[in-house]
Amino acid sequence: MSASQQTTSATGRRAAVIFIFITVVIDVLGFGLIIPVLPKLVQQFMGGDAAKAATIYGIFGTAWALMQFLFSPLLGAISDRFGRRKVILISCFGLGLDYIVMALAPGVSWLLVGRIISGICASNFSTAGAYIADVSPPEKRAQAFGMIGAAFGVGFVLGPALGGLLGSISPRLPFWAAAALALVNATYGLFVLPESLPPEKRDAFSWKKANPVGSLTLLRSHPDLLGLATINLLFQVAHCVLPSMFVLYTGYRYGWDTRTVGFTLMAVGVFSIVVQGGLVKPAVKKLGERGALYTGLLFGIAGFAGFALAPTAFWMWAALPVFALMGLFAPGLQSLMSQRVAPYEQGKLQGANASIIGIAGLIGPGLFTLSFAYFIDKSRAWTLPGAPFFLAAALLLLALVLALQAARPGQPATAESGA
Repeated sequence: MSASQQTTSATGRRAAVIFIFITVVIDVLGFGLIIPVLPKLVQQFMGGDAAKAATIYGIFGTAWALMQFLFSPLLGAISDRFGRRKVILISCFGLGLDYIVMALAPGVSWLLVGRIISGICASNFSTAGAYIADVSPPEKRAQAFGMIGAAFGVGFVLGPALGGLLGSISPRLPFWAAAALALVNATYGLFVLPESLPPEKRDAFSWKKANPVGSLTLLRSHPDLLGLATINLLFQVAHCVLPSMFVLYTGYRYGWDTRTVGFTLMAVGVFSIVVQGGLVKPAVKKLGERGALYTGLLFGIAGFAGFALAPTAFWMWAALPVFALMGLFAPGLQSLMSQRVAPYEQGKLQGANASIIGIAGLIGPGLFTLSFAYFIDKSRAWTLPGAPFFLAAALLLLALVLALQAARPGQPATAESGA
């Protein structure tokens, strides 16, 4: 390949990654819009009872995760066979329609239907991850995955803040705004999103690989891959404490309203951008992928413990930058895992990882919301509102212990070996 062809190829890869970055920003922006209002809306339907709202919201989280578990590997396998573009666009349009359903929901049952649809459509993040793997050389995947993490940060900077402001006007308004953003983004992608997986690199579709259990069999193709997947499972279960508990916990303990929650989540997004967009590359360069993984877990433990112990809102805010450094974990882990499978298996790997997130989501929301409801029960002799965050810190500590063995240097896969 000539120098000019290499330059053109590199430019094309950068353009594709930037486009996916923008797409994820808009998708997460729409998702972030509803974060400050959805738990509050559930609590309103429950007559203002925080314990009941936590229990019901846990069911919402479990239903969403079940859809992720069932559909993420299916979409990943379909994208390996038919390409990434179709899967991404169809799911984006579906997400926009889902927000309309939730905007019109007259009660908890309709909100639950909306969360189920959302879980199905949001499964396209596994395909987006495969897209990044398609267009990024192995040595630059950690940086590219870090850009996707930064995209989440950008979405969470703008989304929750805007959602908090719109929610202070009407709890339904953020859903309409999210629907508009999702549909505009999907329409834009319809015209400009290129395909990343050429026909000669596609794999035959198999229901065995497309079902949740079948997709996980890929993780047994390399002993280190299974160990890394176990670490990922523990991390994802611990991470469930944030979407499950943040709004209800801060409202109960500090009396935060929708606007305060929205701007605090905006701060979380700002710190995430700094870490994912500015620190991942130098951290991986200095510490290596393993070192970044270990460091991320250590800061995650400290951050969760800080949330649990914070006696006032000031100390809760002070723990945010510490917690944000947990963002070093995911790019290092994804890069290590992607190096252990063949190019044509990247979609299946992302589908398997998304299934892990689904499994975590089946465990985490109920685990944390029920523990919260139990430890704030007024009939108890003592209460511990921070119990869910202590539990999350303990899970990350276990992940760190396992990582010291499972994240050791391994043999990268080749296209010929497929493992």
